Amino acid sequence: MIADVLTTRMKAVLLAAAFLLPAAGVARAEPPATPALRGGPHDFDFEFGDWRCHLKRRLHPLTGSQDWVEYDGTSNVRKVWNGKANLGELELDGPAGHLEGLSLRLYNPQAGQWNVTFANGAAGMVTPAMIGGFQGGRGEFYNQDTYGDRAIFVRFIFSDITPSSFKLVQAFSDDAGKTWEDNWIATFSR
Repeated sequence: MIADVLTTRMKAVLLAAAFLLPAAGVARAEPPATPALRGGPHDFDFEFGDWRCHLKRRLHPLTGSQDWVEYDGTSNVRKVWNGKANLGELELDGPAGHLEGLSLRLYNPQAGQWNVTFANGAAGMVTPAMIGGFQGGRGEFYNQDTYGDRAIFVRFIFSDITPSSFKLVQAFSDDAGKTWEDNWIATFSR
Protein backbone atom coordinates (compact mmCIF):
# COMPACT_ATOMS: atom_id res chain seq x y z
CA MET A 1 0.00 0.00 0.00
CA ILE A 2 1.36 3.44 -0.93
CA ALA A 3 0.68 4.94 2.52
CA ASP A 4 2.89 2.29 4.12
CA VAL A 5 5.98 3.44 2.23
CA LEU A 6 5.54 7.18 2.75
CA THR A 7 7.88 8.77 5.23
CA THR A 8 6.47 10.92 7.99
CA ARG A 9 7.79 14.02 6.22
CA MET A 10 6.12 12.98 2.95
CA LYS A 11 2.84 12.42 4.79
CA ALA A 12 3.09 15.92 6.27
CA VAL A 13 3.67 17.41 2.81
CA LEU A 14 0.71 15.50 1.38
CA LEU A 15 -1.45 16.59 4.30
CA ALA A 16 -0.47 20.22 3.81
CA ALA A 17 -1.22 19.93 0.08
CA ALA A 18 -4.65 18.49 0.83
CA PHE A 19 -5.39 21.51 3.02
CA LEU A 20 -3.85 24.16 0.81
CA LEU A 21 -4.67 23.00 -2.73
CA PRO A 22 -8.35 22.09 -3.16
CA ALA A 23 -9.26 19.94 -6.14
CA ALA A 24 -9.82 21.90 -9.36
CA GLY A 25 -13.31 23.31 -9.52
CA VAL A 26 -14.19 22.24 -5.97
CA ALA A 27 -14.67 25.05 -3.48
CA ARG A 28 -14.02 24.41 0.20
CA ALA A 29 -16.63 25.76 2.59
CA GLU A 30 -14.16 26.20 5.48
CA PRO A 31 -10.54 25.30 4.87
CA PRO A 32 -8.68 24.52 8.07
CA ALA A 33 -6.20 27.10 9.26
CA THR A 34 -2.63 26.26 8.37
CA PRO A 35 0.11 26.24 10.99
CA ALA A 36 2.43 29.20 11.16
CA LEU A 37 5.68 28.79 9.26
CA ARG A 38 7.47 30.99 11.74
CA GLY A 39 8.17 30.56 15.37
CA GLY A 40 11.16 29.58 17.32
CA PRO A 41 12.78 27.16 19.66
CA HIS A 42 11.12 28.93 22.60
CA ASP A 43 7.49 28.43 21.50
CA PHE A 44 6.91 25.75 24.16
CA ASP A 45 8.74 27.57 27.00
CA PHE A 46 5.36 28.41 28.59
CA GLU A 47 4.86 24.70 29.30
CA PHE A 48 8.09 23.92 31.18
CA GLY A 49 7.56 22.68 34.71
CA ASP A 50 4.86 20.89 36.67
CA TRP A 51 1.12 21.10 35.91
CA ARG A 52 -2.18 19.71 37.15
CA CYS A 53 -4.19 18.29 34.28
CA HIS A 54 -7.90 17.63 33.79
CA LEU A 55 -8.71 15.56 30.71
CA LYS A 56 -12.05 14.92 29.06
CA ARG A 57 -11.77 12.09 26.47
CA ARG A 58 -14.44 10.94 23.99
CA LEU A 59 -14.85 7.17 24.35
CA HIS A 60 -15.92 6.42 20.76
CA PRO A 61 -14.55 9.03 18.33
CA LEU A 62 -16.07 9.47 14.87
CA THR A 63 -19.22 7.50 15.72
CA GLY A 64 -21.48 10.37 16.75
CA SER A 65 -21.19 9.21 20.36
CA GLN A 66 -21.38 11.79 23.15
CA ASP A 67 -19.92 9.42 25.76
CA TRP A 68 -16.99 11.05 27.53
CA VAL A 69 -14.78 10.01 30.45
CA GLU A 70 -12.74 12.35 32.64
CA TYR A 71 -9.32 12.00 34.22
CA ASP A 72 -7.17 14.05 36.59
CA GLY A 73 -3.44 13.94 37.11
CA THR A 74 -0.13 15.64 36.49
CA SER A 75 2.13 16.71 33.67
CA ASN A 76 5.79 17.64 33.67
CA VAL A 77 7.56 19.21 30.68
CA ARG A 78 11.28 19.79 30.57
CA LYS A 79 13.66 21.45 28.15
CA VAL A 80 16.01 19.32 26.06
CA TRP A 81 18.87 20.53 23.82
CA ASN A 82 18.69 24.09 25.17
CA GLY A 83 15.04 24.43 24.12
CA LYS A 84 15.28 23.00 20.60
CA ALA A 85 13.35 20.01 21.97
CA ASN A 86 11.25 19.22 25.00
CA LEU A 87 9.92 16.13 26.69
CA GLY A 88 6.55 15.95 28.45
CA GLU A 89 5.29 13.24 30.78
CA LEU A 90 1.58 12.89 31.53
CA GLU A 91 0.01 10.65 34.20
CA LEU A 92 -3.77 10.57 34.72
CA ASP A 93 -6.37 8.52 36.58
CA GLY A 94 -10.13 8.31 36.11
CA PRO A 95 -13.09 5.93 35.99
CA ALA A 96 -11.78 4.35 32.77
CA GLY A 97 -8.39 3.60 34.32
CA HIS A 98 -4.83 4.89 34.36
CA LEU A 99 -3.21 6.75 31.43
CA GLU A 100 0.48 7.45 30.91
CA GLY A 101 1.72 9.49 27.99
CA LEU A 102 4.99 10.85 26.73
CA SER A 103 5.36 13.68 24.22
CA LEU A 104 8.51 14.69 22.38
CA ARG A 105 8.60 18.00 20.49
CA LEU A 106 11.49 18.77 18.14
CA TYR A 107 12.04 22.18 16.56
CA ASN A 108 13.05 22.29 12.88
CA PRO A 109 14.86 25.64 12.41
CA GLN A 110 14.88 25.40 8.60
CA ALA A 111 11.08 25.09 8.45
CA GLY A 112 10.36 27.21 11.53
CA GLN A 113 8.03 24.43 12.68
CA TRP A 114 7.75 21.80 15.37
CA ASN A 115 7.40 18.02 15.02
CA VAL A 116 5.26 16.71 17.88
CA THR A 117 5.03 12.99 18.70
CA PHE A 118 3.11 11.21 21.45
CA ALA A 119 3.37 7.76 22.99
CA ASN A 120 0.69 6.11 25.10
CA GLY A 121 2.20 3.91 27.80
CA ALA A 122 -0.37 1.17 27.19
CA ALA A 123 0.27 0.93 23.44
CA GLY A 124 4.06 1.25 23.56
CA MET A 125 4.14 3.02 20.19
CA VAL A 126 4.94 6.55 19.03
CA THR A 127 2.38 8.40 16.88
CA PRO A 128 3.32 9.89 13.52
CA ALA A 129 4.71 13.40 13.98
CA MET A 130 2.29 16.30 14.00
CA ILE A 131 3.75 19.30 12.18
CA GLY A 132 2.97 22.92 12.99
CA GLY A 133 3.79 25.99 14.98
CA PHE A 134 2.59 28.95 17.01
CA GLN A 135 1.22 32.30 15.95
CA GLY A 136 -0.56 34.88 18.08
CA GLY A 137 -0.46 32.75 21.24
CA ARG A 138 -2.06 29.73 19.56
CA GLY A 139 -0.36 26.54 18.40
CA GLU A 140 -1.74 24.37 15.58
CA PHE A 141 -0.37 20.98 14.60
CA TYR A 142 -1.61 18.48 11.97
CA ASN A 143 -0.90 14.99 10.72
CA GLN A 144 -2.44 12.11 8.84
CA ASP A 145 -3.04 8.87 10.71
CA THR A 146 -5.48 5.98 10.95
CA TYR A 147 -8.22 5.31 13.46
CA GLY A 148 -9.29 1.69 13.31
CA ASP A 149 -9.28 1.00 9.58
CA ARG A 150 -10.06 4.61 8.57
CA ALA A 151 -7.65 7.19 7.22
CA ILE A 152 -8.05 10.40 9.24
CA PHE A 153 -6.46 13.79 9.84
CA VAL A 154 -5.50 14.73 13.39
CA ARG A 155 -5.23 18.26 14.77
CA PHE A 156 -3.83 19.58 18.08
CA ILE A 157 -4.59 23.13 19.17
CA PHE A 158 -2.84 24.81 22.11
CA SER A 159 -4.83 27.86 23.24
CA ASP A 160 -5.74 30.10 26.19
CA ILE A 161 -2.07 30.21 27.18
CA THR A 162 -1.25 32.14 30.35
CA PRO A 163 1.62 31.74 32.86
CA SER A 164 -0.65 29.53 35.01
CA SER A 165 -2.91 27.70 32.54
CA PHE A 166 -3.45 26.52 28.98
CA LYS A 167 -5.74 24.27 26.97
CA LEU A 168 -4.96 21.46 24.50
CA VAL A 169 -7.65 20.04 22.20
CA GLN A 170 -7.17 17.08 19.88
CA ALA A 171 -9.67 16.58 17.06
CA PHE A 172 -10.15 14.02 14.29
CA SER A 173 -11.46 14.52 10.77
CA ASP A 174 -12.52 11.67 8.49
CA ASP A 175 -13.63 13.99 5.66
CA ALA A 176 -10.27 15.51 4.65
CA GLY A 177 -10.50 18.39 7.14
CA LYS A 178 -13.96 19.69 6.20
CA THR A 179 -15.25 18.98 9.72
CA TRP A 180 -13.48 18.22 12.99
CA GLU A 181 -14.66 16.29 16.06
CA ASP A 182 -12.96 17.05 19.39
CA ASN A 183 -11.99 13.89 21.23
CA TRP A 184 -9.41 14.99 23.79
CA ILE A 185 -9.88 18.22 25.75
CA ALA A 186 -7.20 18.87 28.35
CA THR A 187 -6.88 21.86 30.66
CA PHE A 188 -3.64 22.47 32.52
CA SER A 189 -3.10 24.66 35.60
CA ARG A 190 -0.28 25.36 38.04
